[in-house]
Amino acid sequence: MAVAEGAARDNTEDWLLPEAAKPRSFDELEARIDLALTVARSSESAAVEVGAAAIEAAEQARQAAALAERAAIAAEAAAAPLPAPEPEPAGAAVPTSSPAPPVPPEPVSSGASPAEDWLIGFTHRAERLSARLDRLRHC
Repeated sequence: MAVAEGAARDNTEDWLLPEAAKPRSFDELEARIDLALTVARSSESAAVEVGAAAIEAAEQARQAAALAERAAIAAEAAAAPLPAPEPEPAGAAVPTSSPAPPVPPEPVSSGASPAEDWLIGFTHRAERLSARLDRLRHC
């Protein structure tokens, strides 16, 4: 019985094109195939570009995460209270002058803290990447 069901289902007429969809000539069929190949190749090219952009975005996200982790560690270290100085022994000599404290470097770009400058730079890079992805999407 299963053979009869399969035979009834696989009818040659099911595979025939309607008259309106049949190519009028071999040249028209060849043109349709060429168009299909052109569309497939351009789709493949677009997919490769999007894939490359995604890989680049993932790498930049990884770098941003590493930088954010370092910034968080630095922020925690800056916010931590300084340990109390050790008491000096009673007979220790007291220095008459102390060395000058180290001067922190001045922020170069906007007068903000280094963490803020980094965040501003990161935001600009993210905006450029977003614009690039938008351009790729609209191609």
